[in-house]
Amino acid sequence: MPDKISFTPSLLDTHCIIDVRTPLEFAEDHLPGAVNVPILNNEERVEIGTLYKQEGPQKARMRGLELTCGRFAAMVHDVVAHAAERTVLVYCWRGGLRSLSMAILLEMGGHPVVQLRGGYRAFRNQVCACFEAFTPPAPLIVIHGMTGTGKTTFINGLDQEQWTVIDLEGLACHRGSAFGEVGLVQHISQKRFDTLLWDAFRRAPGDRPIIVEGESQRIGKISLPGTVYVTMADACKVWCHASLKTRVRRLAGEYACVEYREAMIVALERIKKKLGGVRYAEIKTLLYNWDVEGIARGLVEHYYDRLYYKNRPWTPDVEIELEDFGRAGQRLAEFWSERQRRP
Repeated sequence: MPDKISFTPSLLDTHCIIDVRTPLEFAEDHLPGAVNVPILNNEERVEIGTLYKQEGPQKARMRGLELTCGRFAAMVHDVVAHAAERTVLVYCWRGGLRSLSMAILLEMGGHPVVQLRGGYRAFRNQVCACFEAFTPPAPLIVIHGMTGTGKTTFINGLDQEQWTVIDLEGLACHRGSAFGEVGLVQHISQKRFDTLLWDAFRRAPGDRPIIVEGESQRIGKISLPGTVYVTMADACKVWCHASLKTRVRRLAGEYACVEYREAMIVALERIKKKLGGVRYAEIKTLLYNWDVEGIARGLVEHYYDRLYYKNRPWTPDVEIELEDFGRAGQRLAEFWSERQRRP
């Protein structure tokens, strides 16, 4: 029988990770770097589950064999091709029959394989435990500033040899504002976001600061897991400035695609009450006339600046101008170097 091993993060770097769950289960979330080689497809799993409940495990297993035995050779070839001579770590939902079946097939074919004890559920438990009392693996710097200052562009342009950048909005597929899903589709599940964030922190070197953008507890429909938000609130804080002209220009550039108009109208409707009837009508007219800079200015002056950071309950550790991203990066590096030299 194949060996069973418990999950440790180092396995992700040494083994070929094979997920034998259905495509739907895989799409919701999976171990970082995993390849989906499903034993059952989505419909077959429903059929087997129903049969198990109605007629018991023996009938369900026999039906499973009928459905899958003709695919065994192809599945093994697929796994071996992905493995490229690495040991395979195979898992299913709970470390049960599906992953055991694949492990036995691979072992019979002479390929090194181990089965993940507890399956995906055991991995998920570790991810959740990591965020329950979260401690980042390196110093955490949080970049704050009003909408349109260019924070996301700034952090993603920083020197990757000097900083570890984790783009929370990029992981969440949402810009974190009322118009945050315009031009994007936030198809990601909460579990998938948690895993991507966990893996980003896992891979962060301990010898350089981690940069994230200041966010609320929620980014669209996604929530920051566990105590991540609290940890960010206690971290080093950078406040970024940019002129109104620059902010309007950057926002206009971000949304200057006429295909976004209908999505922007829907987003505008969601904030109608907060804008008030007069402002709402003004911005809606600008939308129909596709005056992108006018829309951006109206939203900055009458929505974003009144809503976000209205009563900022903290003092930043440093303030940086974001008119020029290169100079801003130099200022951030100077600040951090000075901070490190403090007794």
